[in-house]
Amino acid sequence: MERFYWSGLSEEMRESALSRPAAIGDDKLVASVREIMAGVKSGGDKAVSNYTAKFDGVKSETHLIPAEELEAAWEALPDADKTAIETAKSNIEQFHLAQRPQDISVKTMKGVYCRRESRAIGTAGLYVPGGTAPLVSTLLMLAIPAKVAGVRNRIVVTPPAKDGHINQAILAAAHRCEVTAVYACGGAQAIAALAYGTETIPKCDKIFGPGNAWVATAKSLAAQEPGGPGIDLPAGPSEAMVLAGRKSNAVFVASDLLSQAEHDTLAQVVCVTTSPDKAQEIEDAVQEQLQTLPRKEIAEQALEYARIIIADSRADVVDIVNRYAPEHLIIQMKDPEMLVPKIRNVGSIFLGPWTPEAVGDYASGTNHTLPTYGAARAYSGVTLESFIKYISVQRLTKKGLKNLGPTVERLATMEELEAHRRAVSLRLETLND
Repeated sequence: MERFYWSGLSEEMRESALSRPAAIGDDKLVASVREIMAGVKSGGDKAVSNYTAKFDGVKSETHLIPAEELEAAWEALPDADKTAIETAKSNIEQFHLAQRPQDISVKTMKGVYCRRESRAIGTAGLYVPGGTAPLVSTLLMLAIPAKVAGVRNRIVVTPPAKDGHINQAILAAAHRCEVTAVYACGGAQAIAALAYGTETIPKCDKIFGPGNAWVATAKSLAAQEPGGPGIDLPAGPSEAMVLAGRKSNAVFVASDLLSQAEHDTLAQVVCVTTSPDKAQEIEDAVQEQLQTLPRKEIAEQALEYARIIIADSRADVVDIVNRYAPEHLIIQMKDPEMLVPKIRNVGSIFLGPWTPEAVGDYASGTNHTLPTYGAARAYSGVTLESFIKYISVQRLTKKGLKNLGPTVERLATMEELEAHRRAVSLRLETLND
């Protein structure tokens, strides 16, 4: 883990210390993703099959997983796994049910009534990573709030394993969450299928879910096209920042760093502490735990991008957090709640030694689909409202138009939009007759 002393860094060096690994917007990557998306747009299911064979090594003419396979997967799931899914499902439902929006109705002036009503989006595409790790938790985090919000069509895409099958736990969770359909395809080709629609995969109004750089780039490109789908947020390789105090448990800190490092070779973990001695203790703990990790090779590659930053004060710590805007922030410092009001840019916060980031990944109830690559400066993680849009409604009485009309006429005249002015004045003239 590369070490930096914050107070001794120039502004340029500070930016370098907080830089991410591979840029999602890499020109070669963008060009490759554009080619895949164009291929799917013109070639439909056949193109998706060809790309799946090329990238996943799986040849298949059909991508739809029959509903009876989802049910069979649930029935075959061990009871302990069912219990874990049910517990996580209950907590996620509770947290997202509490987010249900209220319609708003306001009388802005006499005779002028305005209101806002909510509507669920029609079709949501839910991308569930399944390459190096089958993310059952992501299916729960997307399918549950989509159903709570009232989304009619909840379409899941997830990449197949080398044997052509989808992880049985993902299929079981999909059945339990009552998704509309599951398709065995992943990567940029799956995002393209959701964006454009194919002979069998429905075109979606909005695409959700994390993924690698290919998936994140495809989502971004799809959203930029005229009439393209909306997307939840920029969500690329995972990242975590841990704030460690002098009395932090180094073993706990190391476990949180490694729980993100094992996600992906491009995942990034950063530890910030005010104690050089604690920094060394944490590095030692990371190396010790790393040796027994089943995904040691992946974590080792991710740790090449890992940093430990030594700060002089808690004010510096807060500055570093807000500059980096981490996806996950674990605070293992004294009085962690005191720091929360000062933190502006972060996806999700985990407070104290007994709140590992893993609880948010799986089952505390909060959503783990969060902004990465600094996008937390402008984006929130997925919420119930991510699946909802709002419609404004206004109604004026005759008295209302008399009260408001002159204001609108004046503003329209200022903008030199005569037809706008007349739309009001012609009505006012009939009221004055």
